[in-house]
Amino acid sequence: MKQPPEIAIIDANTLSCIGLRELIERMMPFAVVRTFNSFEQLIRDTPDMYFHYFISAQTLIEHSSFFVERKEKTIVLTNGTAGMPQSSHFHTLNIYQNEEAMIRALLQLQQRAHAHGRHLPHPTAETDRPAEQTGDPNGLSTREIEVLTLIVKGMTNKEIADRLCIGTTTVISHRKNITEKLHIRSVSGLTIYAVMNGYIEADRI
Repeated sequence: MKQPPEIAIIDANTLSCIGLRELIERMMPFAVVRTFNSFEQLIRDTPDMYFHYFISAQTLIEHSSFFVERKEKTIVLTNGTAGMPQSSHFHTLNIYQNEEAMIRALLQLQQRAHAHGRHLPHPTAETDRPAEQTGDPNGLSTREIEVLTLIVKGMTNKEIADRLCIGTTTVISHRKNITEKLHIRSVSGLTIYAVMNGYIEADRI
């Protein structure tokens, strides 16, 4: 079995580390996320084993030589204000935004990086569940994928029914099947699943 990808978060702000770790773990439950309050803690570990580094701007300033060599794997955490010159060539993530915006930003970051072969680990890489003809790792049918995509776009049951020319009760039945197959009840969770599996572009949600 493949070794699960490991992701490092380096930030002196413990609350930021915990919040980001929980969000990434929800998006990628197959990944191992480790937090470090200092660069020195990272170095005492095995620093080159990580698939991605999420680092504070201060960490980048103080240890730029390490991360410049690994900039394709590095995401600098910002507060949403104008970036500093050192971070201009790195992917950045504003951590001072609400959860929905954070999820969207992480998904967009994943897609932009994917275009250059540096994507975050894909959730369909390992699964014990058989796929149907759609290729969905959890066996969603073609119609269920259509319904999932429209849910993520924010459409109501009636709007989905009208779009797909099916009854509202059928839509409700599809939603129930989707929830049972994915074990995901929140729209944010369904959004993560839909984008990470390529059913919708992050820019369209």
